[in-house]
Amino acid sequence: MGLEAAQALAARVEAFVRETIVPYERDPRRDHHDCPSDELVAEMKEKARAAGLLTPHILPGGGHLTQAETAIVLRATGLSPLGPLALNTAAPDEGNMFLLGKVGSPEIKERFLKPLVEGRARSAFFMTEPAAEGGAGSDPSMMRTTCRLDGNHWVINGRKAFITGADGAGVGIVMAKAEEGACMFLVDLPDPAIRIERVPNTIDSSMPGGHAVVAIDNLRVPADQMLGKAGEGFTYAQIRLAPARLSHCMRWLGACVRSHEIATDYACRREAFGKTLIDHEGVGFMLAENLIDLKQAELMIDWCAAALDAGSMGTAESSMAKVAVSEALMRVADRCVQVMGGTGVTDDTIVAQVFREIRAFRIYDGPTEVHKWSLAKKIKREWKAAQH
Repeated sequence: MGLEAAQALAARVEAFVRETIVPYERDPRRDHHDCPSDELVAEMKEKARAAGLLTPHILPGGGHLTQAETAIVLRATGLSPLGPLALNTAAPDEGNMFLLGKVGSPEIKERFLKPLVEGRARSAFFMTEPAAEGGAGSDPSMMRTTCRLDGNHWVINGRKAFITGADGAGVGIVMAKAEEGACMFLVDLPDPAIRIERVPNTIDSSMPGGHAVVAIDNLRVPADQMLGKAGEGFTYAQIRLAPARLSHCMRWLGACVRSHEIATDYACRREAFGKTLIDHEGVGFMLAENLIDLKQAELMIDWCAAALDAGSMGTAESSMAKVAVSEALMRVADRCVQVMGGTGVTDDTIVAQVFREIRAFRIYDGPTEVHKWSLAKKIKREWKAAQH
């Protein structure tokens, strides 16, 4: 597409989000976990479809924008917590679309990818498992969910936890462990063999279906619905990993840009002790620090996107970007709440919600500490190599 065309597309997306989607932030259609209802999401998607903006990161021929182009567009969708849902750029669907577009067979693309791109179905990625059972979390090698070949089907058993969007999803990507190693399967949802045990209340509320705990009992999956071969599951997970980490950064950067706008407007209007808040040095400095953090986050995203576009797997780059951006945006979100005082902790604006979402983001796709540990291992490997 090219950066100039991507910027023009992002401008259209931004106008659509600000003019059409922001008013929906007051819409009461929420589930009992305060997440947007599927009815609300479907209505917004129809408006995005009518505007020619649904799934803007996927080109008409099925190709994908470059990561640099995606960054520009996804930032614009993130200007409202509802924007990614309305434009079909939300997690986990965006990452799942990227993965299936890269490695799915023509049959898998037609059956599973097409309804996602068209916004007719949501998806869920079944990887993490209950901590109390010693299952996989940040360490996927701890996976306890098993799969075994039975004729021309694989039989899967296990339990999964924090499966975003499982409740109401139409497409599932399930990871399980065979003798050969990790495997990845495409499944139609709902399926009676995949039972949602509970959907815990969580600090965030922007993802329909919440984050479910799921039991998988003798799920039978045709062999041709495995991605690749048995034992290649972690390889495919790596293909999805870095771009998915980065797209979180892109969307939430947009959310924090909007929060900063709201806090700035408040500080320039609200008076205390004889002058507007922004004229008090403490408040002005907080907003100045926001600008610095927002720009640094933008540059880290662009740097990592360039590495991915150059052909790198981006494992280290995306770890660095994820840490830097999530920590910077946490500071921004916190300052926005602080600048707005009592108003900042209410639902009168999206500022309090963005603060909660960013706090969760510091854990999603690997907590800060895991990324730092991974980077430290890389430093040690490189040091050892330099000694020879």
